[in-house]
Amino acid sequence: MAIDPILLEVLRNRLDAIADEMELTLLKSAASPIVKEGLDASAALFNAHGETIAQAAAIPIHLGALQFAAQRLVRAFPPERMQDGDAFLLNDPYDGGTHLPDITLAVPVFAEGRAVALACTMCHHQDVGGRTPGSVPTDATELYQEGMIIPPTQLFRAGELDENLLRVLTRNVRLPDVFTGDLMAQLAAGRLGGVRLQELVVAHGTSTVVAYIEELLSRAERLTRAQIADIPDGDYAFEDWLDDDGVNIGQPVKIAVTLRVRGSSMTFDFTGSDPQVRGPFNSVPASTMSAVYYAVRAISDASIPNNGGCFRAVDAVLPEGTIVNPRPPAPVSCRTATIKRIADTI
Repeated sequence: MAIDPILLEVLRNRLDAIADEMELTLLKSAASPIVKEGLDASAALFNAHGETIAQAAAIPIHLGALQFAAQRLVRAFPPERMQDGDAFLLNDPYDGGTHLPDITLAVPVFAEGRAVALACTMCHHQDVGGRTPGSVPTDATELYQEGMIIPPTQLFRAGELDENLLRVLTRNVRLPDVFTGDLMAQLAAGRLGGVRLQELVVAHGTSTVVAYIEELLSRAERLTRAQIADIPDGDYAFEDWLDDDGVNIGQPVKIAVTLRVRGSSMTFDFTGSDPQVRGPFNSVPASTMSAVYYAVRAISDASIPNNGGCFRAVDAVLPEGTIVNPRPPAPVSCRTATIKRIADTI
């Protein structure tokens, strides 16, 4: 298909606007202060493979993290089996999530009878159970103390809410009305994203929109690779420390990274980082990679489309059993501090 550069730019900005409108819908519809006031939520569109099409301008800690959840949900619920009106969710850090308060909800978007995209939101819920109110115990020693664990799960089937599942979820949180309010705000934002994307398909045709999305992904990759190619080939290493893990007080935790630049690709190797810790400062791959992706976007041209193509040139080595890739059931609730230190190290 011949690409019209004017239409390409129109669609690119329209997709970004849809993601931003989803974000605003979520923030204005939510029930909890952590979302309405703290703005701890993100929204994004994904293709049927779970690759980011567009992401709202939100907090950097979620940049790229939603892609792990979307790809996990696509594996659990193949798009060819999805129905219009479905909705899926997860929060398991060891199965596509980041930490338990962050629940991802995905709504499939249909065109010409098939799922062509996912409209996803991630929302930090005020409470998801666990041993302390707020579900972020700073001295947790296992994941089970941090709240209820939701594997990839279907909440709506063809528009019908699974009432039994919702009762299980609300029975395990301290603020069931607030929890439900935020969850339904996520659903509203996802459905709105689906409506807006369907409007785009009606205006320009399914094949055109899908083809132009692929072109935007490819262009983001090419432009990012061009920026990486400007960095001299070599290995660049640094290490930094967390004060401690909240449990073993006064025992520093090392984060080490070696950036290997080869041509138009880069690898972030975290070999040498300390083993996973007993306290809740462990960072699962989705969280670690959000810091990596943030760094890549921070050093590249802001005019490059903000989609999954930016990350095709990026690889990472995350040694299993370390602070940047722990084994379950290591606690992870306070990984925010770790992500920020990973970003500083990079």
